[in-house]
Amino acid sequence: MSAALLDLARARTVLLDGAMGTELMARGLPRGLAPELWNVERPDVVAEIHAAYFAAGADAVSTNSFGGTPVRLAAHGLEARAYELNLAAARLARSVAPPGRFVAGSMGPAGKFLKPQGPLTEEALAAAYAEQARGLADGGVDVFLVETQYDLREALIALRAAKGVAPLPVLVTLTFGVFPRGYFTVMGDGAAKAAAALERAGADAVGANCTLTSAEMAACVAALRPATALPLVAQANAGQPVVRDDGSVVHAQPLEDYVRHIPGVVRAGAALVGGCCGTNPDFIRAMARVIQEERT
Repeated sequence: MSAALLDLARARTVLLDGAMGTELMARGLPRGLAPELWNVERPDVVAEIHAAYFAAGADAVSTNSFGGTPVRLAAHGLEARAYELNLAAARLARSVAPPGRFVAGSMGPAGKFLKPQGPLTEEALAAAYAEQARGLADGGVDVFLVETQYDLREALIALRAAKGVAPLPVLVTLTFGVFPRGYFTVMGDGAAKAAAALERAGADAVGANCTLTSAEMAACVAALRPATALPLVAQANAGQPVVRDDGSVVHAQPLEDYVRHIPGVVRAGAALVGGCCGTNPDFIRAMARVIQEERT
């Protein structure tokens, strides 16, 4: 079992990378194109982004495979290439990983709801995640990162599918909104309930990513901490997206304000900390500095 990343997280704060999609779009990824296609069509660009995050101080990067399930790739007519695209994603990240650094296999939501809210059966979803996990595992990832999950049922299915493919640690993060009664997914899954359920199901680390600002993430981590003994993962957005007049998208939380709250995220109990939408290597470089200051 490749547990070195988790061993490191128990010894000190682990720094993850930031957004992949934001960086791909900044380099010209056309709207509507599956980002995973660039693993084979523009591998130099994907590798450059991974290398930039490692150079900024990231201990681990996530593969360009967020939408890599056959279910999600079907929207682009690429479902038959799921294994190939995930394999390429893992190999690309592995190829630029310095010694002692790690690669997490990104497994995002399938993009369709389970029955009865949507068309997916549990069996079909499990098969889709297993196909993705096979490509990532064969490509050499150190851990699976089941991320940005909005339905605890789906997160549990992805967790079990990944565990059934390879003896690798599985980190699971859900995306929570802030409500008067606390932190909940759009499906109504509370943060503490979700963390406890994932621990019982065999997750190796749990946490939250996306949606929340870094200030909100600190409070979310504090809500998660009493519910589980597992290492906690926290990857906040750089605020909410704002569409400019020219159609470009920026995020509302500037770097200085984002980083100001990272010590609070760590003190609340997060062992693995990185960025999500709107963050880039500059954010990770600044986070590396403040995390180092927290250590000393």
